[in-house]
Amino acid sequence: MQTPRTRCYRDGLLVGEDFSLADVSEHLEAADSVVWVDLDDPGEDELALLAEELGLHELAVEDALSLGQRPKLDRYPDHLFLSAYSAALDPATSRVTTHEIAAFITDRALVTVHRNGRFGVDAVVARWDSSPDLAKNGVAFLVHGLLDYLVDGYFEAVEALDDEIEELESQLFVPTADQEQVQRRSFELRKSLVTLRRVILPMREVVNTLLRRDLHLLGDEMGPYFQDVYDHVLRAMEWTESLRDLATSILEANLAIQGNRLNVITKKVTGYAAIIAVPTAITGFYGQNVPYPGFSQEFGYYSSLGLIVGLSALLYVLFKRNDWI
Repeated sequence: MQTPRTRCYRDGLLVGEDFSLADVSEHLEAADSVVWVDLDDPGEDELALLAEELGLHELAVEDALSLGQRPKLDRYPDHLFLSAYSAALDPATSRVTTHEIAAFITDRALVTVHRNGRFGVDAVVARWDSSPDLAKNGVAFLVHGLLDYLVDGYFEAVEALDDEIEELESQLFVPTADQEQVQRRSFELRKSLVTLRRVILPMREVVNTLLRRDLHLLGDEMGPYFQDVYDHVLRAMEWTESLRDLATSILEANLAIQGNRLNVITKKVTGYAAIIAVPTAITGFYGQNVPYPGFSQEFGYYSSLGLIVGLSALLYVLFKRNDWI
């Protein structure tokens, strides 16, 4: 259990940080105050205290404690419960790693919950600090910064996967490329895209729900910012879908290339086998233990040698001309 991080904004200005959970209600006494609380590996007592301070629903608290939820936005009488994931690509393994975050959204407070200190809370705080002019929009400003960080992470992961797939495409038709490695990497990239799609797809509905006017979360100023996040989610989703199809095509193309190369090798081996059959047949004929023209004579040896060289050369020229070898 880590020490909770807290912030209080009043009339769009940051007026307090790192105060205790017991002081949350005190900071909310002012009508124009907005509070953010971040809990890393919280215990039941901490969440119970916040639930009492902010009136959080027990089912939402239970989901925040267990985590492992799908991306969603649940609506309760006095607050919203958001479950989402950040995503990043590990270049060494081409695997997408995800970290879950849960958030309670009230009229004047945002509570974020995550595990093991892996979620990039510092990056979210940096986004809030980079646009202080929007802080007067209260909780909507905090929620936007969180969602904007998540969606930008999706874009970075998709862009990195796009570069990986482009590199894989360039290796696809290289004769010296390790085809087994190409096949394995294309399969790993497709798995990463499936993981990313599983994270991004529900976020489309989450952001779309937040845009609804009946939630009374967004003011006129924050509406376009949330619409921009929604557009980015759609673009990331479409990009992921196209890359997944492309990764599947690479996998299928690699198998087809291997089959074509096998056919070419078989064709060439068959051609050389046909050429080798000529001297085998001639030497077998002249090796008979019965008299024949040139038997036990010098010109018989030269005639057989001439037939071997001549017919073998003729077959080689014919096969080469028809691209059989």
